[in-house]
Amino acid sequence: MKVFVAGHRGMVGSAILRKLQKRQEAGEQIELITRTRGELDLTVQPQVREFFEAKRPDVVILAAAKVGGIHANNEYPADFIYENLMMEANVIHQAFEAGVRSLLFLGSSCIYPKNAAQPMAENALLTGTLEPTNEPYAIAKIAGIKLCESYNRQHDTDYRSVMPTNLYGPGDNFHPENSHVLPALIRRFHEAAQEGQDEVVIWGTGTPCREFLHVDDMAEASLFVLGLDRGTYEANTDPMLSHINVGSGKDISILDLARLVAKVTGYEGQILTDPNKPDGTMRKLMDVSRLDNMGWRASIKLEDGIAQTYRWFLQNQEDIRS
Repeated sequence: MKVFVAGHRGMVGSAILRKLQKRQEAGEQIELITRTRGELDLTVQPQVREFFEAKRPDVVILAAAKVGGIHANNEYPADFIYENLMMEANVIHQAFEAGVRSLLFLGSSCIYPKNAAQPMAENALLTGTLEPTNEPYAIAKIAGIKLCESYNRQHDTDYRSVMPTNLYGPGDNFHPENSHVLPALIRRFHEAAQEGQDEVVIWGTGTPCREFLHVDDMAEASLFVLGLDRGTYEANTDPMLSHINVGSGKDISILDLARLVAKVTGYEGQILTDPNKPDGTMRKLMDVSRLDNMGWRASIKLEDGIAQTYRWFLQNQEDIRS
């Protein structure tokens, strides 16, 4: 079985690749196919066509994407919508043209309306206005879902989509200014502990709640949904359930998260909040009941996952961007 992992250098793609490599080492007949962007630019249609015609993979995992934080989404909205749309359209269409029998598309929880009811269920898609700061990226991800759904309807393919919650783990971005909340807290509390700081101030009131999923759990869930891990399931033909949420099903307040990170990093000073800074959305939690009913649930506890991620951070500090 030939499996093409697009985006194998990203956090999710590399985790999926590690899972497949372990199964390969255990004796499974899996041929893994990867390409760097320098070797294959997924936004260029002729390159993608030539690749699929030459390699003819059996399975495609589309984890490649242009991603970034709020600042990047605000500064480069055209790049985010164009590059993601082109990658999705090129890969999904050329996979179909090459006879690929199975494909998995990785989306994002930002596809849901800004004011979606909590927890956010799959059928909340396209029921309201998106969060303005990442609307171009979200629209591109929605297009990817609809591409998979449309090829399934018209051509009887088996192309599936998964929508992860906030991910963390090895390979995360720990940049002090443009990283997501969990890796940002890991770095801040690590530095505070090393420097013996008396206090760390976090933005807002600390009351907003967020859900987190370790990237290794995400990789396992992806292979499960794809049908390559722990059995298979029948694809649901209901167009309102054409994609599947992946998360832990649990959330935690930002202040409690900060306390957990402080414990893991060994920081013993005070943790203060700054109510003058924005809180953002008060709650973002995924409804994962569909995936749970299919037989999969997350297994890595948040504190254990943070500790593992912190060890990775310590081991890779020289390679982490400053």
